[in-house]
Amino acid sequence: MPITVMSRSFGALEKAQRIGLEIAAPAADSVDREARFPSESFDALRAERMLGIFIPTEFGGGGCSIADVSAICTALGQHCSATAMIFAMHQIQVACIVRHARESEFFASYLAELADTQSLIASATSEIGVGGDTRSSVCAIERDSGSFSIKKQAPVISYGEYADAILATARRTPDSPPSDQVLVLLKRDEFTLARTSGWDTLGFRGTCSPGFMLSARATEDHILADSFADISSQTMLPVSHIVWTSLWLGIATAAVGRARAYIRAEARKSPGKTPAASVRLAEVVSKLQGMRALVNDSVRDYEVTGGEADAASGMNFAIRMNNLKLSCSTAVVDIVSQSMLICGMSGYRIDSKFSLGRLLRDAYGAALMINNDRIYGANAAMLLVSKDD
Repeated sequence: MPITVMSRSFGALEKAQRIGLEIAAPAADSVDREARFPSESFDALRAERMLGIFIPTEFGGGGCSIADVSAICTALGQHCSATAMIFAMHQIQVACIVRHARESEFFASYLAELADTQSLIASATSEIGVGGDTRSSVCAIERDSGSFSIKKQAPVISYGEYADAILATARRTPDSPPSDQVLVLLKRDEFTLARTSGWDTLGFRGTCSPGFMLSARATEDHILADSFADISSQTMLPVSHIVWTSLWLGIATAAVGRARAYIRAEARKSPGKTPAASVRLAEVVSKLQGMRALVNDSVRDYEVTGGEADAASGMNFAIRMNNLKLSCSTAVVDIVSQSMLICGMSGYRIDSKFSLGRLLRDAYGAALMINNDRIYGANAAMLLVSKDD
């Protein structure tokens, strides 16, 4: 049941649907079982130049919109959650560079290079010692004659060992407070990763996200000029919530598709008789449509507001984006769980074509990606001072 969010770039979406169906889907169980990087999918995405779709055409990219990226995440999410998540996280990093550094001579050149080579960018924003708060850093930029170095102990760097570059946060100077952060680009030959933990998880196993000690040295032009506070509020967080919820919509869509196929198979066994679980199917389809509408509305909201409003309306925008994540991370678990009840033992079994185990395990990861409790706390603080929306 290929339900996706709105998109204006049908060529890119059609490529993603084909890659999802023909390449990502057949490998998804192996990627999950072995907790391995979905290399087949990313070879195909590179071949179709999909990693550069969000780069403006002036730099050789695809010039796609956030709506296009959202639709592609949903399409990939229906077939392999790990592929969709890695693709989504890469596009978040691209968006940060496009929106906050393209005027820099170095970053303009890098965007052209990125479009040409179809390189994969990872993110290192979390750090041991800050309690999961990405808006605080322990490590700091150490400057020396036009260069800088950082050493960061990251609890996770998703697909870090497979990335061609990493965007990392650090304090602006060793004397800066934890919240005075910058974002820096580190290319593969400019950093080393030393593993500090493994990655044996319930779901999203193919994202390959162990902990690392990140050590790097690069020239100062690798530092984005805008503060990370602005990059985070205007781009990183809202884009993250949009692309993450889009791929969760893909997971939910896949689950409902299997539930619908199961009900149809049951109906064929007893012609003229409506299966008992049909009412539950009608309910879960309604929930799926509500989830899709929320994602679509948030995409439009971002395209209109873009995080660039004044402080008061910007705070309300942040609350709306946070609520998108909160609502959809809960909805995806509910929808997949209800789909499993519809399929019964056929959904519970691992060896069934209606199996929903992997989808359910991946769905439970949604609430933990920036923990929902932390987001509720942030919303509570903003609601005390924000104006009525």
